[in-house]
Amino acid sequence: MNNDDARKGGHPGGHPGGHPGTIKDVYKDIKDKDSSGEKAHGFMQNTQNQLRLLFWETTAGCNLECIHCRRLDISKKLMESDLNTEESKKFIDNLAETSKCILVLSGGEPLFRPDIFELAEYADSKGLTVALATNGTMITAEIAKKIVNAKVQRVAISLDGGTPETHDEFRKLKGSYNRAVEGMKHLQALGMSTQINCTIAKHNVHEVEKIYENAITLGVDALHIFMLVPVGCGVQIEKEQTLDAVTYEKVLNWFYDISKEGKIQTKATCAPHYFRIMRQRAAAEGVEVTPKTHGMAAMTKGCLAGSSICFVSHKGEVFPCGYLPVEAGNIRKTPFKDIWENSQVFETLRDPDQLGGKCGACEYKTVCEGCRARAYYYTDGDYMAEEPYCIYEPPEYQIQQAKEEMKLKE
Repeated sequence: MNNDDARKGGHPGGHPGGHPGTIKDVYKDIKDKDSSGEKAHGFMQNTQNQLRLLFWETTAGCNLECIHCRRLDISKKLMESDLNTEESKKFIDNLAETSKCILVLSGGEPLFRPDIFELAEYADSKGLTVALATNGTMITAEIAKKIVNAKVQRVAISLDGGTPETHDEFRKLKGSYNRAVEGMKHLQALGMSTQINCTIAKHNVHEVEKIYENAITLGVDALHIFMLVPVGCGVQIEKEQTLDAVTYEKVLNWFYDISKEGKIQTKATCAPHYFRIMRQRAAAEGVEVTPKTHGMAAMTKGCLAGSSICFVSHKGEVFPCGYLPVEAGNIRKTPFKDIWENSQVFETLRDPDQLGGKCGACEYKTVCEGCRARAYYYTDGDYMAEEPYCIYEPPEYQIQQAKEEMKLKE
């Protein structure tokens, strides 16, 4: 099976590509229908707060020491606090009872876990769609076969630069770029769907065109860009690496431009402004945002933390996302289903009317919501405050500000 087959939703060995209900499956069903815009909007709103994507930090152990890592306590070995195999399967059981979502096995480096293939196959057997997020450096031909046999549907590999030198400096391991690419090719040779994850910051913003060209040349199915969030090690490099708001806006406009080329699937992550920009640009072009015009981007929105996605740490802590350190519960104490359905943290995040500042007054708040993790960091804990790295000034907010200025003058 070749890579074209993988793009069509197949899987090595004849395993079906995904389980019903994922965004990919719904997209396939509605993309060519006249009512696709209305159905996409309904899917995006997710009024029932269906869990669609869960990131599980299977271990904190990792073979790299990336300067942007969300963790401070990076370990070169497995940690005793990692959920063991029995606990992990119990969690998977409870997750499957909550939603037949996409489960992303991440880390640290998930391939550090000797039982990772067993857990992936177990999750698949429970009706979950399994993906793997890895730095790629540990993927040999043998490991690639194990990943395929474990019924993983897609592997995301991080490449944080347009050149090997830029990536290696960021990942703090010489040769890590070439090893990651080699791992990717082992997977592609077996028909595995692959994507590139890339954090855009000052160290590589000048290479975005090269990053895009590399993704196409490497034959991956998708390019997902991430904007730096100051958490974990990211706090230590925040001043030297975070893009200013104007550059941030320019990068997202560029990303919109390449999305229209249709050469590769693109997704902006931890970059909620993109979904405001997408609608502004589409309106200027006189185009309605639908799956026909904008692909799966028409079916999702900016910050999904606590409403469509969440993150489970290697210790069992449940967070709205991997960058927002506000604990909603712990699966070692409370079943995941109870946390997802009853957490006060999640309830707050699911109500855009609780957004503060200009986010609260913005006409795009239901499709953007701003990055709640950046709001948390820059306000010292208020995760419903306005997004600090957005240059857009909502008309309603400008009116409010003008009224307040008039009151002060009186």
